[in-house]
Amino acid sequence: MFSPFFIFIILLAVIFFWLLRIYNGLVKDRNLVKNSFSQIDVQLKRRYDLIPNLVETSRGYLKHEKETLENVIRARNQAITAIAPVAANPTNGEAMKTFLGAEQGLNSALSRLMVVAESYPDLKGQSVMKDMMEELTSTENKISFARQAFNDAVMTYNNQREVFPNSFIAGTFQFTAAQPYEITHLQERENVKVSFT
Repeated sequence: MFSPFFIFIILLAVIFFWLLRIYNGLVKDRNLVKNSFSQIDVQLKRRYDLIPNLVETSRGYLKHEKETLENVIRARNQAITAIAPVAANPTNGEAMKTFLGAEQGLNSALSRLMVVAESYPDLKGQSVMKDMMEELTSTENKISFARQAFNDAVMTYNNQREVFPNSFIAGTFQFTAAQPYEITHLQERENVKVSFT
């Protein structure tokens, strides 16, 4: 009935479509990682836009804290520079490490600014400052939610690229491992207490 050649062709077609399905699944998961990071990128850009306004509002009250204000702006600029390669390719592990280091520096600089601002009652009482702090807190919450979605997408993608036989396809077509957006230092895990009451 069926010749061995015909059976061989059908077997090759089944294997081809099976490998194609694996490849397409990896592409889909990698695109999900990229999309998830773009959600973080939107919130981080919003945060980066808020920071100069926060610094400018504080500048009049914190004249002798010029170094603190300059450190915040410097850290913000480094974070803006570091996010571009990650936004282009969120599966680039080295770019992600650089970005996470820049974000850690920015978080530290912002924490120092908040601690310094605490000691100025006139600054704390300013409605503009309160509004900006509320906006920054809201943005930080959105970043946390987006980071969780990104990390979930990274886990799914990394799991798919590491299981057998997907690992052969991933290696052949250079599906590199994605780096999660992790908090790496204990001090970042602690909430910064900011009170304007």
